[in-house]
Amino acid sequence: MSIGLHWLFGWFTFVDDAREHGQTAELTPYLMVMGRDTFENWQSEFLQLLWQVVGLAYFLYVGSPSSKENDDRMEAKIDALLELVGKERGLKLVESIDATHLRRDGHAEIHREPPYVTETK
Repeated sequence: MSIGLHWLFGWFTFVDDAREHGQTAELTPYLMVMGRDTFENWQSEFLQLLWQVVGLAYFLYVGSPSSKENDDRMEAKIDALLELVGKERGLKLVESIDATHLRRDGHAEIHREPPYVTETK
C-alpha cells in the first residue's frame, strides 16, 4: 500500500511538473524516474540496515565494551544466582569452579584440569 501511494503521488507530481514546462506527461519517462528514485531509496535503506546488522555482529564478536557486558559482572550475577537457588550446594559449585578457573581481567582461564574431567592424557 505504501509503495502504491508513493507511486501515485509521484505521478501527480510528475504531471504537475510536465504541465509547468508545457509538456504532456508520458508514462515511460515517469516509470524511469520513479523506478530510479525507488531503487535509490531502497539501496540506501538496505545498505544502512546491512551495515547495522553486520557492524553489530562484528562488534559483538570482537567484544566491544559498548556491546558486551563485562565477563566479571556476568560471572558475579551467575554466582549470586547459584547461591540464591542452590544455597550451600551452589556455594560448593562456585568454589569448585573457582579452584579450576582463574577469575581475573574478565576472562576465565583453566589453570588446572577440572575435577569433573575423567580422561587421562
